[in-house]
Amino acid sequence: MLVKVFGAALQGVDATIITIEVNSTRGCMFYLVGLPDSAVKESHRRIISALQVNGYKIPTSSLTINMAPADIRKEGAAYDLPLAIGILASNETISSDKFSRYLIMGELSLDGTIQPIKGALPIAIKAREEGYEGMIIPQQNAREAAVVNNLKVYGVTNITEVIEFFNDQRELEETVVNTREEFYTQQNIFEFDFSEVKGQENVKRALEVAAAGGHNLIMIGSPGSGKSMMAKRLPSILPPLSLGESLETTKIHSVAGKLSRNTSLISKRPFRDPHHTISPVALVGGGNYPQPGEISLAHNGVLFLDELAEFNRTVLEVLRQPLEDRNITISRVKWTVDYPASFMLVASMNPCPCGYYNHPMKDCVCSPGQVQKYLNRISGPLLDRIDIQVEIVPVPFEKISEKRQGEPSAVIRERVVTARKIQEERFNHYPGIYCNAQMTSKLLHQFAQPDENGLKLLKNAMERLTLSARAYDRILKVARTIADLDGSSEIKTSHLGEAIGYRNLDRENWAG
Repeated sequence: MLVKVFGAALQGVDATIITIEVNSTRGCMFYLVGLPDSAVKESHRRIISALQVNGYKIPTSSLTINMAPADIRKEGAAYDLPLAIGILASNETISSDKFSRYLIMGELSLDGTIQPIKGALPIAIKAREEGYEGMIIPQQNAREAAVVNNLKVYGVTNITEVIEFFNDQRELEETVVNTREEFYTQQNIFEFDFSEVKGQENVKRALEVAAAGGHNLIMIGSPGSGKSMMAKRLPSILPPLSLGESLETTKIHSVAGKLSRNTSLISKRPFRDPHHTISPVALVGGGNYPQPGEISLAHNGVLFLDELAEFNRTVLEVLRQPLEDRNITISRVKWTVDYPASFMLVASMNPCPCGYYNHPMKDCVCSPGQVQKYLNRISGPLLDRIDIQVEIVPVPFEKISEKRQGEPSAVIRERVVTARKIQEERFNHYPGIYCNAQMTSKLLHQFAQPDENGLKLLKNAMERLTLSARAYDRILKVARTIADLDGSSEIKTSHLGEAIGYRNLDRENWAG
C-alpha cells in the first residue's frame, strides 16, 4: 500500500514541504531514498524501538520510502515521527484519511517520547501558506508554532497520541496563543537600566543618538570606565520591536535552535555579545549544516563586540559587507543561503595594550608605536563604517558616590521613539529604509544637506582630520539624527559640530 505523509525541510530561514512516500510490498527489505543524511537514515532503529515499546508491530513487508523532492538534502532527526506514521499507515495500522490535512514533524526517543525540533515557526508559516489545516509537532515547540494564525497547532509528547488521533481514538488539544497580549506585556521589561549609570553623560548622549538613528558605535577607553556596562543597557532605549520584526527575528532564532522552550515570540531586541575567539563561520553563518551566525542572530538588535582589538582581523573584515548590505549570502558548492543581518554594531576597546593611553590619572607605559600598532588591528575601512566613535574617561569619585540616580531608560527611550517616528514618515516611500543610518547617497542629498555655514565647518573638519568620503556621509547621517532628536527639520551648525565630535579616532592626538 502506498501512503503519503507531509513534513518540511529548512533552507536558510524558510521551509520547504517534503512529501514522504511509503510503499509497502511483499518482501523483507528497507529502502530510504531522497537524499537523507546519516541522522535520517538512523531513524529506522529509533522508530523500531519506539513502536515496540508502545506495543505496535513493525511491518514485516518490504518498505520503500522516498522523501521528495529528492534533490533537497534532508537533515536531522525531525523526520522520525512522519516516517514512523507513514510506515504504520502503509501496513494499515493507521488510517491515512487525514494525512493530507496535516503536516507532521518530531524526533523520537527509543521509548516513543517526542523530542523538540528546530525551525517550528518557519515550518508553521509554510504549512499555512500551503493550505494545511493543522500541524502536529512536539509539545515544547507548540507555543512557538501557534503564533501563526489560521493554522491548528497540536503539541504531542508521545507517538501513541498521534497514532490514536489518526485512528479517531483521541482528540488532540489545540495550542492557542494570544500573540499580541504576550508580545506587548513583555516589551518593556529589562534587566538593566540607564538610571544605574553614574556620570558619563557624553557617552549616554552618544548611545542615545546611536539608538535614535540606528548608527554603529565604538567606545574606546581604559579598563573599568563602563564600556560594557553601558552597552548592555542599550537595548532598553531602542525602539520596541514591531510584530513583523519580532516574527522575522523569532524565525532566525527558531532555525538556529536558540529559542527557549515553550517560547512564542521574541518581544525584545536581541543583544548578542560573542567572545573574541569566535571564528568567521560562527560570526557570519554557514558550516556543513547551514546555520545563522551571530550577525543574523543579532538581526533587528545589537551585536556587541567587546575588546574589539582582540578579535582576529579576518573575523572583523567579514563584517564589512553585511554592515553595508544588511544581509549575508553564504555560498558553497552545493548550496547558497541568504540570512538577514540588519543589526547595530556596538564595539568597545582599550586605547592601547596597557589600557591607559590618554588616561587622566594613570600613566601609559606603551610607546607611540605600540599604541599605533594596537589601533591598527582595526582596519580603516571597518572604522569608516562605524558612525560614532566616542572616548570614555573613568568616572570621578564624586560621581560614583552620588546617591541621585541617572536618567532612566524609559525617558531616553521616549525621545528615541519620537525621533524614529520622524524617520519613518520621512522614508515612508522608500522601501527597505527605516532609519537615518540606512540612507543612501541620494537620500543624503535630499534630507541631510547642510547650509553654507555647515558646509564650511564640514570642509575644515575634512581637511584637518583627513576624512574619507564615507566618513563625510557618516557625519551627515549622524547630524540628521541629532536634528531629529532636536525636533529640527534642518541640519544646523550645532548638529554638525556634535556629529564631527563623534569622530574621536580621527583626531590628530590619537596614537601620538
